[in-house]
Amino acid sequence: MVRILFICLGNICRSPMAEAIFRDLVTKQDLTGKIAVDSAGIGHWHAGDQPHEGTREILDNKQISYEGMLARQVHKNDWDDFDYIIAMDDQNIKDLKNVNEFNEGPIIAKLMDFVANPQEVNVPDPYFTGDFEYTYELVSEGCKELLKSIRQQENL
Repeated sequence: MVRILFICLGNICRSPMAEAIFRDLVTKQDLTGKIAVDSAGIGHWHAGDQPHEGTREILDNKQISYEGMLARQVHKNDWDDFDYIIAMDDQNIKDLKNVNEFNEGPIIAKLMDFVANPQEVNVPDPYFTGDFEYTYELVSEGCKELLKSIRQQENL
């Protein structure tokens, strides 16, 4: 089983959006049971909360389930539990280094690292920009390319 963890600041906007989109892609490509997906936030402020209303609204419009998703904070143990830790921006990567060292263990990268010639190198946080549609476009593109890469790397 290949395990992917998406990371953003509070785990209510970008990373749960990525988790939901990626889960949807995994299901549609008949990879359930081969790939597991989760998300977490750098901070603890929203732990136990549902995804942000803007994230829920866009996922509802796209008919992508976010059922059962609740925010949580990233933990040092996640380095042992996941094969890929995928952050939304440079600051998330810096913050992850404060949680645990980047020695052996999971592949740690930004989501947009998997997109050739991305519009953005960081996924803007719609909590601050208010533009959930643009974030959805970027996250969706990143998730598709990430899944392609994982399928190649893991022979799925």
